[in-house]
Amino acid sequence: MQAYKIMHGLWGMGQMMFTKYLVVVDDDVNVHSTSEVLFRLCANINPQRDPIFTKGPADVLDHATSEIAIGIKLGIDATRKLAGEGFKRPWPSLIRMVKTVRKRIDSMFRNQRE
Repeated sequence: MQAYKIMHGLWGMGQMMFTKYLVVVDDDVNVHSTSEVLFRLCANINPQRDPIFTKGPADVLDHATSEIAIGIKLGIDATRKLAGEGFKRPWPSLIRMVKTVRKRIDSMFRNQRE
């Protein structure tokens, strides 16, 4: 439940209360890499289990809210799930290509583009 704790903690920090969407990932994810975050978002979530909707303060200039300064926020737990969180199976390790294979595939695609 650490991801939900982080979400609520961030929503409770000053101007962070205006954040409508939060995605929490594990510490080994480069949050500056959109592809890494999107991969974890697609690979690690169960749409029924991992999102949380909550109501809270919203920016008064946000035209999407149904009430002025009150809005719905969406938090998504895109972390690896633990047994203590009710996950009953072992979490699979991340599969990575070996550098030699990656290099060969990159060269094949490079040749196709030329």
